[in-house]
Amino acid sequence: MGNAEAGAEVATLLACLGSQRRHVLEALEGLDEEALRRAVLPSGWNCLGLVRHLALDVEQFWFRGALAGEPEVIEWALTEHEEPWDVGPGVPAADVLALYRRQIELADTVITACAPDAAPTWWPTEIFGDWRLDTAREVVLHVITETACHAGHLDAARELIDGHQRLVLT
Repeated sequence: MGNAEAGAEVATLLACLGSQRRHVLEALEGLDEEALRRAVLPSGWNCLGLVRHLALDVEQFWFRGALAGEPEVIEWALTEHEEPWDVGPGVPAADVLALYRRQIELADTVITACAPDAAPTWWPTEIFGDWRLDTAREVVLHVITETACHAGHLDAARELIDGHQRLVLT
């Protein structure tokens, strides 16, 4: 694959991922602190916890960890750490949203620097065993899928919180 083709593919992948990331953030627009922390499903997760999960377990882990092999992210992934889904009562919602936006910026730098066919720098066999994503393309597609799935979760949670529907086509 030539540089122009690879660049076009990366741009397309980033555009698709960016659309899903915006969906996540738009689903939460206008919610206050209490609503962002309210659990509306029996599992007990809340919108802020899901966004923190996306920031740390998804954006940070897959791009800065698996693709870039950043030692501090690998160490974080392989050690006991605070559950990303848990957002303490003293953590402002704005901080969680800023964390997600910052991890997106850092991830985009990694994605832009990778050729679509490049292998991940680090693969956590300790976590996944034999399952594997073999290329940067597969990692980005995995994250697009996970982000889209969670964006849908946020749409449902938002409708349960205040009845708001992000996109309704009739």
